[in-house]
Amino acid sequence: MASDDLEELSGVGPATAEKLRDNGFDSYQGIAVASPGELSNSADIGESSAADIINAARASADIGGFETGAQVLERREQIGKLTWGVGEVDELLGGGVETQSITEVYGEFGAGKSQVTHQLSINVQLPREHGGLEGSAMFVDSEDTFRPERIEQMVDGLPDEVLEDAMVLHGVADEESADAGDEALMDDLNEAILDNIHVAKAFNSNHQILLAEQAQELASETQDDEFPIRLLCVDSLTAHFRAEYVGRGELAERQQKLNKHLHDLMRVGDLHNTAVVVTNQVASNPDSFFGDPTQPIGGNILGHTSTFRIYLRKSKGNKRIVKMVDAPNLPDGEAVMRVEEGGLMDE
Repeated sequence: MASDDLEELSGVGPATAEKLRDNGFDSYQGIAVASPGELSNSADIGESSAADIINAARASADIGGFETGAQVLERREQIGKLTWGVGEVDELLGGGVETQSITEVYGEFGAGKSQVTHQLSINVQLPREHGGLEGSAMFVDSEDTFRPERIEQMVDGLPDEVLEDAMVLHGVADEESADAGDEALMDDLNEAILDNIHVAKAFNSNHQILLAEQAQELASETQDDEFPIRLLCVDSLTAHFRAEYVGRGELAERQQKLNKHLHDLMRVGDLHNTAVVVTNQVASNPDSFFGDPTQPIGGNILGHTSTFRIYLRKSKGNKRIVKMVDAPNLPDGEAVMRVEEGGLMDE
C-alpha cells in the first residue's frame, strides 16, 4: 500500500508531512483514526491544527460515518482466518484466528502459549488452501521466548502436501520439483520462512510500546510485498508491565500505558488486515473457593480490548485444553490439542 500524498491535506506542508511519516502516519486512514493530541505530539503542531488535519483526512479517506449492517457484512468478508493447524481448535475459533482482531491467549507457565505464537508465525505463511494467509509475521519478544530452532522443528512437522505447496509459494521449487523428502529444499524452505518472521526483543515496557509503533510502519511498508504482514504476535503482552509497575499505587499508570499499547496494536490489525495475537500471564485468586482460581492479569482494560480470549491449560502428558472464554460471535467451548516436537497437533 503506497503512502498517500499528505501534502494535499489542508494545513500539511512538506515539513509536517515528513514528521507525520517519520511517526508512522503515512496514510489518510491512519491520520483519520488518530486523536488530535497524538497527532500534535508527532508533528509538533497545535491541537487545533491537528484536529483540522484529522478532519481533512477523514473527508479524503471517507471514514468514520454510519453504514448499514449489509455493508458491515460485506466488509467483514475481507477478514482472513488463520489456522492453528488443529481442526478442533479451528472449529472452536469459527475457522481460525481472525485478522483485524486481537486474540488473547493466557495460561500458566508451560501451558503452551509460546508454542502457539511460533506455530501461527509459520501457518500465516502457508497457502490459503491450507489455512494460511500467504503473509509474513512480526514477533515482539518480551520474555526471550523466540527460538528459530523451534520454527524449523515445526516446519518439519507439517504434512508433506502442505510442505510441497509451501515450497511452491515461497519460490524454492516448482510444482514438479517440490518434494518434502528433499533435505536441500527443506533447508531452503526453512530459511525462507525464517526470513519472513520479523523479530524484535522488547527490553522494557517503554521499548515494547515503541516497537508497536514501529510495527505500524513495517506493516505499511510491506503491504505491496509478496508476503505482506498478516500476523503480529506479542509474547508476552504483560510481562514488563507487571514487573515494572508494582503495587496498587502504580496500577492506574500501568493500565493507562497498557491501554495505549493495546490500541496501537489494534490499529495495526485494523489498518493492515493483520491478525494480532498476544499472550498473557496469569495470577491465582486466593478468594476463589470454587472453580479454577487462575485469572489473566491486565484487568478490565485487556478484557474489554481483546476480541477473543482463549485460556490454555495443561492436561495429561502433552495434551492441552483450549477454552474459549470470550468472543463476540462464538459460543464458549473447549478443544483438545497436543504439543509435539513437530508442532501443534490434533488429539
